[in-house]
Amino acid sequence: MNDFVNQFWNWYVILLVLLSIIACGVMLWSQSTPPPAKVDTTGHVWDETLEEYNNPLPKWWMWLFYLTVIFSLVYCALYPTLGSYQGMLGWSSSGQLAKEVAKADEQTKPLYDKYMKMDLQALAGDKEGNETGKRLYLTYCMQCHGADARGSKGFPNLADNDWQWGGEPAAIVETITNGRMGVMPPHAQLGAETVKDLANYVRSLSGLPADSVRVAKGQEAFNTAGCSGCHGQDGKGMHAVGAPNLTDKIWLYGSSEATIIETITKGRTNQMPAWKEFLGEAKVHVLAAYVLSLSAGSK
Repeated sequence: MNDFVNQFWNWYVILLVLLSIIACGVMLWSQSTPPPAKVDTTGHVWDETLEEYNNPLPKWWMWLFYLTVIFSLVYCALYPTLGSYQGMLGWSSSGQLAKEVAKADEQTKPLYDKYMKMDLQALAGDKEGNETGKRLYLTYCMQCHGADARGSKGFPNLADNDWQWGGEPAAIVETITNGRMGVMPPHAQLGAETVKDLANYVRSLSGLPADSVRVAKGQEAFNTAGCSGCHGQDGKGMHAVGAPNLTDKIWLYGSSEATIIETITKGRTNQMPAWKEFLGEAKVHVLAAYVLSLSAGSK
């Protein structure tokens, strides 16, 4: 409610809220006149003699409504309900969340302090630490990598031993802490035929069926077009730049000829967000240990 593009909407909200409350009060006052000596009926009659009279509300009921109007005005004064007005108490949902997070962090600090003193490899084998790491994973990571950590199209499988940026403990911590930006540049300038040759060569590297003539041409293009600069002359990739291994049977976007052609032609961009500021060093440490334990279980 504080991010108004101009003051018109600020005053619009203020007037709308206040006029609505005042209108409720006026309507109540208009219905508070003493009942006449003779009360008219509404004209509704049942069973010949059962009539509906137009009596005003009981006084105790009316005062309940008056109290709601008074409560609304007091609430508007204390809390941020009137446009950009912050309220006398200075309360905000973001501030409330920050206090709750700080309180939770204070309660769990002794536990995370204990984990921070443990080596990542040792923590990966600790049952209690893994349970904590799993809860962190299911809260922050499963949306992309899946509940079983096996990923999906465009999102890496964390439960195998294939690592685009390296599977050493320090590399995993770095990935979670600062994030990663994986970029495969487009190579449409090579032409459709050369791209198809490259796709067949790449498929052959992992033992997939491929046209032998195009494989020979693709191997030559692989070195001359600059592919080996990132993926290496043997196609085994390079952790330093996040270039995947093309010789295994693990594919982030798919292994069909059409998909590989699309990858080479249009390129790919994939980002792993940084979690340093949101989670903090201790939670990153525990989460990295859990991820490390997932790959250890696949050996």
